[in-house]
Amino acid sequence: MVGCADGAFPARDAPWAHTAVTAAGRTPRADRWPGPTAARLRRVPPSASASSAADQLPARAAAVWAALDPLVGAGHPLRVLDVGGGSGNSAVRLARMGHDVTVVDPSADALATLNRRAETAGVGSRVHGVQGDGDRLHEVVPTGPDGGYDLALCHSVLEVVDDPATTLRELARALRPGGTASVASANRAGAVLARAVAGHPVEALALLEDRDPAPRRARRPARRRFAPDDLLALVEAAGLQPGSWRGVSVVADLLDVASGADPEAVRRLELALAGSSPYRDVAAGLHLLATRP
Repeated sequence: MVGCADGAFPARDAPWAHTAVTAAGRTPRADRWPGPTAARLRRVPPSASASSAADQLPARAAAVWAALDPLVGAGHPLRVLDVGGGSGNSAVRLARMGHDVTVVDPSADALATLNRRAETAGVGSRVHGVQGDGDRLHEVVPTGPDGGYDLALCHSVLEVVDDPATTLRELARALRPGGTASVASANRAGAVLARAVAGHPVEALALLEDRDPAPRRARRPARRRFAPDDLLALVEAAGLQPGSWRGVSVVADLLDVASGADPEAVRRLELALAGSSPYRDVAAGLHLLATRP
């Protein structure tokens, strides 16, 4: 399992994946379903808020959690599906805020870590791990034609799955009508610049031409990156209605950790740049929210 140390997104042109998809093929299903819908009527503890959770994240994740804040910080528990959520960086944070989270991931090791982290954080009853693949969600989290989840996360997954289009269709099907999908992926333009500046012009050219930049590397970056229009088209083809997209880590990963830059100032700068071109166009990642009609 390849996870993100900060709980949301890796550094610029890192593998950008919660999961390491192996050649072993499909994983066995392991059904575990969250509690009854009535549990959503519980109030979220007053001490829990999206803002407080976001404040604990590095600046590179600020734009994503700021976008999610109106939804996850509204004061009512949600049923959340985290596809490729790995060891639970996002899931545990959301569970601490009072939400009920199901994580689907192909890695048994990652799910074991997820369970330990959730228990340690005191939210074991609100976090549910299910072993499975994103493009076959209906086999491990059957929801019926009207879905059932209020929010579905698909962060740093589309870069590594075999079929991004099918994964997004499965994600959309799991949402209730009016539910929200949070989709984040690596940005091709940002990756091209990052590889070039790092001294890898051949890989940069491959990324520019939408080819696998390192097909023979044992531990290689994600097999694909996305341009904003490509990601929007995939989301729309899945039957979702996307909102505007934002850049993830426009400047945060460009800063030297020894620069002494004020973290709060960097976070504010990220939020200011995330929705503005040309800055967002060369960010490390892309993020958008989309709604199931």
